[in-house]
Amino acid sequence: MVGVTSVIGADVDRAAAQPETPPPIAEFGALPDAMIFYVAHGPSDSCGPGCADWIAAEGTIQFDTFKRLIAILDRQSGRKLPVVINSRGEANLNVAVSMGRILRDRGFDTSVGRTLVEACRGKQDGECLALKRSGGALEAKLDASRTVCETSCLLMLAGGAHRSLPPDTKVELVGMEIRNRLAPNVSAEHRSGLTTYYGEQVRLYLREMGVDAGLIDIVDRNWADRRRPTEVPPAAWLKLGLVTSGAL
Repeated sequence: MVGVTSVIGADVDRAAAQPETPPPIAEFGALPDAMIFYVAHGPSDSCGPGCADWIAAEGTIQFDTFKRLIAILDRQSGRKLPVVINSRGEANLNVAVSMGRILRDRGFDTSVGRTLVEACRGKQDGECLALKRSGGALEAKLDASRTVCETSCLLMLAGGAHRSLPPDTKVELVGMEIRNRLAPNVSAEHRSGLTTYYGEQVRLYLREMGVDAGLIDIVDRNWADRRRPTEVPPAAWLKLGLVTSGAL
């Protein structure tokens, strides 16, 4: 994976249109809409039976996102709050895999949904972002309706010790592309080899997490044939290991 050195590596990116660009997270070198993490507090049973607090993970998974994940997990003083994912945009899938491993190693549960912070009502994106970065739990509601979990979301979700998806979630997987953000002109031959290598690494990761690695074969086939996403219906989630339990 590309870092700040001159050694050629690869970022495995989700191929999709970029959404409207939110403000940067105000960290040196961070890209716009890089994923942030904060603790949210809502009504009783917001994030499951007896669960009123969760870690919101929202934004695009970038090259350094794992550092912010480790930082917030370290601040929890042993609390195992569920991590609720709202991943969007072109994402670094290598980092999504790394974060999934971190979550599994530490025993955190995962789900997906949109965290709606009460104090953000009527505020500009920059003001809201500053609130989320201020530390401490924020009063919020969890919106689990009509959520979308794409490839980066799935890879992060897979790391959860227990995994759940709201029943009307759209699990929509897209193809992977090899990109080097520091040296974009990778040869076709090198790109092909890297695609095979990273595809196998993703398969290995999914098997280790208890998820059916055949999902990647389906994604690759559909993407090559029609360049369109593969939707995984709710009836297949448990069989494929995407979830270990039902809805939030």
